[in-house]
Amino acid sequence: MTSNRPDDDGDQQDPLSEMFAKLFGGQGAGMDPAELAKAAGLPSDPNMLAQMFQQVQAMMSAGNEGPVNWKLAHDNARRAAAVDGDPSVSPGEAREVDEALRLAELWLDPVTDFAGTGMIGKAWARAEWVEATLPTWKQMTEPVANSIAFALTSALTEQVPEEMKQMMGGARSMLQNMGGALFGMQLGQAVGALSKEVVSSTDIGIPLAPGTMALLPANVKSFGEGLNVEQKDVLLFLAVREACHARLFTHVPWLGAHLLGAIEGYARGIHIDMSRIEEAAREIDPANPQSLQDALSQGVFMPARTPAQDAALAKLETVLALVEGWVDELTAAATANLASAEALREMVRRRRATGGPAEHAFSALVGLELRPRRLREAAALWAALGDERGIAGRDAIWQHPDLLPTAEDLDDPAGFSARRRRLEASESEVDEALQKLLEGGFDKPDSGDTGGTGTDPEDDGGQGREGR
Repeated sequence: MTSNRPDDDGDQQDPLSEMFAKLFGGQGAGMDPAELAKAAGLPSDPNMLAQMFQQVQAMMSAGNEGPVNWKLAHDNARRAAAVDGDPSVSPGEAREVDEALRLAELWLDPVTDFAGTGMIGKAWARAEWVEATLPTWKQMTEPVANSIAFALTSALTEQVPEEMKQMMGGARSMLQNMGGALFGMQLGQAVGALSKEVVSSTDIGIPLAPGTMALLPANVKSFGEGLNVEQKDVLLFLAVREACHARLFTHVPWLGAHLLGAIEGYARGIHIDMSRIEEAAREIDPANPQSLQDALSQGVFMPARTPAQDAALAKLETVLALVEGWVDELTAAATANLASAEALREMVRRRRATGGPAEHAFSALVGLELRPRRLREAAALWAALGDERGIAGRDAIWQHPDLLPTAEDLDDPAGFSARRRRLEASESEVDEALQKLLEGGFDKPDSGDTGGTGTDPEDDGGQGREGR
C-alpha cells in the first residue's frame, strides 16, 4: 500500500491526502480519498478529483464565513445537475416555451381576476435553474443547516476517542470547516438532483426565482415520456401552471414571504437533541468518510421536532396546499378544451403529493417536506368558493393572510362560508361593544327611559337620597 504520509518522499502525494495530512497529521494516512469521493457521489476521474480537492483544500484552509460551505454547495449542485448531461436550450426550444407561456396567459385571463404579469417567459437548462434558485434555497435552509453543522462538529469533537482528540490537536476549526464542507456537498447534491426533476421555477409551490416565469424543456420532455400525450400538450399544460403560479405570487406580494416565514418559524424552534447525536457519533468512524456520509443522508443529525415546529410545519403544509389547490383548479378551468388535460392534471397531483427522489433526499437532510399533502381538498375548496362567490370573490380571499382558509376548512370545504359569516358576526358584535364602551354608551340611560331603571349610578330607584 502506498504511503500517504506527508514525510514520505517516495511517491507524489494527491491533494486530498495532503489535506487530511494537514488536518490530522501523520494519521491522515488512515483516510482513503477514493472512499470519500465515492461516499459523496463525486466523479471517479483522478484528474477531476485532483482539481476538485485542491479547491476544497484551499477553501478549508482559508475558512468559511459560516458553519456551512455555500460555495461548495453551489459547485456541487452545478456538478450534480450536469451528471448524465445538461443539454443547452436550443433556439427552437426557447421559442416553443415562449409561445406556450404567451398562450397560457391568454387561456388564464377568463378564469382569474388576477391580470397577466407581463413577464417574459424563459427556457432554462438545469444549470440555469440552479443558479437562479440557489439564493432562495440558502435562505430556506441556512437556519437549519447552521444548527445541524454546529451539532455535527460538536458531536464529532466531543465523542471521538481520546487518542483521536490528541491526533486532532488544534484542528477543531478545520474540522468545523470539514463538517460545513460535507453538509454543503450534500445540500448541493440534493439541489442539483432536484434540477433534474423540476419542470419550472415554481414547481415545488414556492417562488424559488421571484419575478420569473420559466420552464426547463429537457425536464418537460422527460415528464411527458410514457404518458401517451402529445409533447406540445404537455408543454402547454405545464406552461399554464407556471403562468398561474406567476400571477398568484405577483398579485399577492405577501404570499412568498408568508411561506418563507413558515419555514423560518420551523427553523427558529430547532432544539438539538445532543443525546441522539452522541449516540449517532459513537457509530461514526472518523477514519471512514462513508459512515459520516451515511449519517448525514439518513437524517440522524436532524433535531427532534417540538410542538412549535409541528405547528409551523402544519401551517406550511396548509398554505402550500392552498397555493397548489388554487393553481390546480385554475389550470383545469383554463385547459378545459385540452383533450389530455385531465390525465395531465392527475399526473401532476400524484407527483406533487408524493415527491420525487431528490425531494425526499432534501427533506431527509434538512427536515423540511415541501409537499402539499392536501392538494385535492384544497382544489375542492377553491372550486366550491368559485361556484358560490364567483371568480372575483374567490380570488379576493388572497387579499390578506387572515382571510385564508385553515386546515379545518380543508376538512369541510362546504362549511367555509358559514363559519366565516359566524366569525365576522362575532367580530362585529365585539367591535360594536368596544365602540359603545369607548363612547361611554354603557353609562347613559336609554333616551326614552325616565324612571328608576338603575342605569344611572345616581338613580336610587325612587327611594331618594334621604333613605340611604
